Amino acid sequence: MIGVFDSGFGGLTVLEALLGRLPAYDYFYLGDSARAPYGARSPDVIYEFTREAVEFLFASGCPLVILACNTASARALRTLQQRYLPAHHPSHRILGVVRPSAEALAGLSPSAVATSSARGTVAVLGTTGTVASDSYRLELAKLAPHLSLLQQACPLLVPLVEEGELTGPGTDYFLHKYLDPMLSSATPPERILLACTHYPLLLPAIRALLVERRAASIELLDQGEIVATRLAEWMARHPEMDARLGHGGTRRYATTDDPRWFAARAATVLGRAIEVEKVHLQPLG
Repeated sequence: MIGVFDSGFGGLTVLEALLGRLPAYDYFYLGDSARAPYGARSPDVIYEFTREAVEFLFASGCPLVILACNTASARALRTLQQRYLPAHHPSHRILGVVRPSAEALAGLSPSAVATSSARGTVAVLGTTGTVASDSYRLELAKLAPHLSLLQQACPLLVPLVEEGELTGPGTDYFLHKYLDPMLSSATPPERILLACTHYPLLLPAIRALLVERRAASIELLDQGEIVATRLAEWMARHPEMDARLGHGGTRRYATTDDPRWFAARAATVLGRAIEVEKVHLQPLG
């Protein structure tokens, strides 16, 4: 199975894209909704929570795990890849969303990634943890050093999405609060990356705001399709991993919170009813 992990149900937007692009694989989605959101937590806590989730998915038969969470990718992925995997699971792999998303933000094609000479301004909307990590600025400095980057932390968008508040005056207020400053910049962005997998659920409201602000020409980047495209290419380059994965098209869903609540939220993303199990993540010490 391919494990897909997020702090809540937002990562289902990535899973849905994976199912569309790579439907034959078996998938196990885990949402740590009992401890969501991760965005405002300390780097050490984010690392430990992510490590516990990854270990759970490994133990459940997932030799490959996708961190469908920008905060976890920004705060935990590098240490997990460079230190934890070599010491504990050298044959397993963990992939994140930051690098492929930065490539798309830089305007680089997935099949021919190289340093871009692109100029102009791009923007990132993310959680407090993602923005504070500066991961996107670091990646873009390598991929497209001439691009200017605007970053906006949006600490209240994930709680709104988790509560199902996808439209309405409250949601519009916070979208304006977070987006208006960058739209009013002397150099408004040409592309905006929704650097949290919860945010695509707000796409209709965000697009309406851009139309209202006469900024509908700004390109919005959804991480689901980005990650699905990059993973398809990664799998083609790693047949040894492909051979270890199930190809029966099975799906498994789990949450650390109320499975009925999670299933109801998941239906808004997937457009269908699913069965969800409740699991407990164990501190690893």
